[in-house]
Amino acid sequence: MKKKLKYLIPFVVFLLISILFRVVFLIGFVPSESMEPTLMAGSFFVASRFFHEIRVSEIIVVRHEGKLLVKRVAAIGGDEYVLNGEHLIVPDGKLIVLGDNSENSYDSRYWEYPFIDERDVVAKVIGK
Repeated sequence: MKKKLKYLIPFVVFLLISILFRVVFLIGFVPSESMEPTLMAGSFFVASRFFHEIRVSEIIVVRHEGKLLVKRVAAIGGDEYVLNGEHLIVPDGKLIVLGDNSENSYDSRYWEYPFIDERDVVAKVIGK
C-alpha cells in the first residue's frame, strides 16, 4: 500500500495542477511586439479564465479570426470612442481592443469590423 501511495500522490498532484491550468488559468506566450513595452515579445504571462467584468485599460486574451490575441481594452459597450478619426459608440456586449505598441499591432484600428464580442474574451492577464 505504501508503495502505491508513493506513486499515487505525485500523479494526483500533477492531475490537479493540470486541471487548474486547463480550467482556471492560462499561461500565454507573447509572439510579437504588439504589447511592448508592457509585455515584451518572447515573454510569458499568466491569465485568469474566471472574471466578472471587463474594464477599460485591462489586458485580455481574446479570440479573433481563430487566433488568440493579447490586447488592451480601449472601450466597452456604451462608450463613445474615436477610432481612425471616426466617432463610434461601442455596442453593448462589444469591446474595442488595441495593442500598446500602436506602430506594430494588428487590432481594432485595422479590422473591417472594429468590435470584439465580450464572449470572445478568453482570459484576463493577471501577471507577467
